[in-house]
Amino acid sequence: MLGPVETRSVSPVFVGRTQELAVLNEALARAAAGEPQALLLAGEAGVGKTRLVEEFGAAAGRRGAIVAVGGCVEIGADGFPFAPFSAALRALRDARPARFAAAAAGQEEELARLLPELGDSGAGRHDEQGMARLFELTARLLERVAATDTVALVLEDLHWADASTRHLLAYLVRTLRTGRLLVLATYRSDDIHRRHPLRPLLAELDRLRTVRRLELPRFTREEAARQLAGILAAEPDPAQVDAVFARSDGNAFFIEELAVAACEGCRTGLTDSLRDLLLVRVEALPEPARRIVRIVAEGGSTVEYRLIAAVAGLPEDDLIEALRAAVGANILTPAPDGDGYRFRHSLVREAVADDLLPGERSRLNRRYAEALEADPALVPADARVPRLAGYWYHAHDPAKALPAVLDASVVARHRHAYTEQLRLLERAMELWDSAPEEVRAGLRPVTGAEACAPCGDTGAPPRLLDLMAEAAVAGRFGGERERALAITKRALRLLEDEPDPLCAAWFWMQRSRLVQALARGDGRRELATAQDLVRGLPPSEVHAEVLALAANWSMLHRPGPEAFAAAEQAVQYARMVGARDIELHARLTLGGLLVDAGEHEAGLTQMRQVLTDTLAEGVPHVADRAYVNLPSELMSVGRDREAVPLLREGIAFARRHGLPDSEAWMWGNLSDALYSLGQWPAAAEAAAQATRAGHGAKPRGAGALKLAQLALARGDLTEAARQLSAARARYGADDPMPQQSLPLARVALATAAAQGRVADARAELLRALDAGLPPGTHRYGWPLLLAAATAEADTRALPAAQQGRAELLGRLTATVRTLTTGAPVWAAYEHWTRAELCRAEGRDTVETWAPVVAAFECLDRPYDLARVRLRLAGALLGEGGDERDRALELLRLASAVADHLGARPLAAAVARLARRARLDLAPGAAPEPVPADPVAALGLTTREREVLRLVAAGRTNRQIAEELFISPKTVSVHVSNILAKLGVSSRGEAAALAHRLGLFPARAQDPVAAGQ
Repeated sequence: MLGPVETRSVSPVFVGRTQELAVLNEALARAAAGEPQALLLAGEAGVGKTRLVEEFGAAAGRRGAIVAVGGCVEIGADGFPFAPFSAALRALRDARPARFAAAAAGQEEELARLLPELGDSGAGRHDEQGMARLFELTARLLERVAATDTVALVLEDLHWADASTRHLLAYLVRTLRTGRLLVLATYRSDDIHRRHPLRPLLAELDRLRTVRRLELPRFTREEAARQLAGILAAEPDPAQVDAVFARSDGNAFFIEELAVAACEGCRTGLTDSLRDLLLVRVEALPEPARRIVRIVAEGGSTVEYRLIAAVAGLPEDDLIEALRAAVGANILTPAPDGDGYRFRHSLVREAVADDLLPGERSRLNRRYAEALEADPALVPADARVPRLAGYWYHAHDPAKALPAVLDASVVARHRHAYTEQLRLLERAMELWDSAPEEVRAGLRPVTGAEACAPCGDTGAPPRLLDLMAEAAVAGRFGGERERALAITKRALRLLEDEPDPLCAAWFWMQRSRLVQALARGDGRRELATAQDLVRGLPPSEVHAEVLALAANWSMLHRPGPEAFAAAEQAVQYARMVGARDIELHARLTLGGLLVDAGEHEAGLTQMRQVLTDTLAEGVPHVADRAYVNLPSELMSVGRDREAVPLLREGIAFARRHGLPDSEAWMWGNLSDALYSLGQWPAAAEAAAQATRAGHGAKPRGAGALKLAQLALARGDLTEAARQLSAARARYGADDPMPQQSLPLARVALATAAAQGRVADARAELLRALDAGLPPGTHRYGWPLLLAAATAEADTRALPAAQQGRAELLGRLTATVRTLTTGAPVWAAYEHWTRAELCRAEGRDTVETWAPVVAAFECLDRPYDLARVRLRLAGALLGEGGDERDRALELLRLASAVADHLGARPLAAAVARLARRARLDLAPGAAPEPVPADPVAALGLTTREREVLRLVAAGRTNRQIAEELFISPKTVSVHVSNILAKLGVSSRGEAAALAHRLGLFPARAQDPVAAGQ
């Protein structure tokens, strides 16, 4: 009697979902137009997400789109990392094999971690950028395939996603900018509890404007009636509709189940428990079919036919009849590839699995594991090891589970699935004490090259400390730094009982890196502990790595003799023990230290050789650092034009090898070089790329700081402040490296000065000076001191700036004497800074500024040259005589540069000086006579002049009104007019400008003007 209903329990009529389908179709149309789209489809279990996706996919296929579907595996870390992406990429490859092969060309070895069919992925390199490298190459692959074909990438059941899948999805959504690609991910909203690992990802994606979330509602009564009509092939009785709708509450899957259960002969299924409802048809099956359903429920999301046969142990005819009964009852369904079976709905699988007895569950898992061990070909090769690990673990057999879990951890590491590797290693540590000693003694080594097997022989069976070392590395590479830090703490406690200096030093190195990554400090204390532990020991790889890391830390934080000694010894030790990677890193650090110490050519030669060696030997993780550091050191000695082609070459290298953080650092350096060279539009684009390309916060912070610098030079103080705030947030405050903190202080100081906030500008300077300017940081120190001296000179007559002024200028002058000037660019900066200090004291002359202009005329820095030409022109005009023609020429040159760059503050300053001096900046115009009244040259009325004088003296609107016998409202109108005529945006800027131009010399009888 149930037969006709069972075969139609899925309605042949697609019911409702008109609005949601329209949203999906619109997104596909926008993707087809070249605008990548991302959608999240949420809904409770059974509400109809899969059916909606199937209908959308069929329609998309009819319109010529490639629909590539992949589903997450329910068994989490026991499953296949990146499972949905592997399945989707496989479908994409099958649909367009030639196009896919061309898009993957040259990167097959790395992409094989996701799609083993591309070939052997090899040992590869494992580091903190390993996962990001794989993500970047995957994104580029999809962009290339979707350049000509519209691709709908569908990832189902995201609530079961492994951490690596979640990270890759987030990366794709954040970084895809081109291609005809739609990414659609589905998940169960009712499964996402407060601590569910998917919740942080959903929160992150919700903040992106490029992501839309659809919530699939339950059916209305009318839609439920239409679904029932489709299932029953007849109009249902209204009372039946009411009953089913009330019980199901509009859930599409429950409507289907109730439609079957409500048929005559099946009313026993109408219980109050939905779990019992899901089991009604299972219980109605013949015993062999019920047994097969229970076996499949414990085997995984999809179970291969031959594996089912091996576990069931039934004659083949009986097995097929049992499967036929389960499929006929719409409980099981053949897998899409035709090689196995899965439950038609995961809710039924969960109900059947939950109904298993504890002993029954472990027994089934043991049988699965034994069958797979006896015949490994029962499952696909790439899933065999993780599946076996899961079966033995759930069989509660430590002797078998420990080696299987460790083997699975090696596979996960090989695929850059570091979070899954960490979870498997944590399981191994959990099983360690329970496994027999002979099992532990027979284990294969699992420690990767990155961990250097610090606690023992690489060929010997692993010890617990080796597992901890590998887990700490996996946690660091996978972003699970808190867990990694806890593991290092546990390992160091164990080492207190069994001292091993090299092993302990290695764990202290990991703690140093983790502390810095977690913004818990600068990592110096931990690194010093590691150095103490290896001091006096024979050369080793760990010893060389400690020294190389210490040298690099010192280069970034406190350059000096100690850093040199550590770098040289690291090179020596690395050569002695054959640690080529460490040697190259240490040589690169040594080269940078030489440049910063003034041995420019020797250091640059060393760094160029490292870059050549790494490219020739195929060591991309050192080459990418060389592409960052070598151009940076060239820029540090003023050779920006030489650095630009190297940076562009490095960016191409980083993109080719999937190194997003290195690419972001290169974009930031390129922005700096282009800014110095006067190519500001290109500099702005490079800085924006730095904020987008990076995976980590600090390279994106560097990009934001470059944008703040550009906005400041263009006069957009609001944007400068916004980008400055973003840079501060991304840099953090726990690891103040001079190369970040000093440029940050410079831009913050200059922004505050431009806004008339004298006290804030000085506070920025004093914080930086209190922290110190270590040797080798002159490239960041000179611009900071120059910005501070310029701010003091611009506000020299401002009453609010008088208090503490002499002391501050004295400290600035003393600091200037301490900085080195080994390169022409920094010698020029020294002259400029000293000239600004003279201007701050009102004693600068033509002789002060002429050498500064001469120094910058030899450099390739047009903006800086224009600024010092303005200063020289001002000095020439201030001294009178017959230098007006020369001053006019300097102002015209400065004006041309300012207009070309869009440097509005510089252009306004040039124009103001020209107006005061009655000079026409138009080419060929003769100088006008010097105006008798420079205030009148600004176009101010007599009343506006009086108001400006009082504003410059620090008066409020009410005080001005009382003194001039006018209303505060009238004062406000005058102030607005003054700001417009002066081209400034605030009273503070107006006051600073008035004092900078010397419009109102301080009078002794005016206590405010005299700064009293």
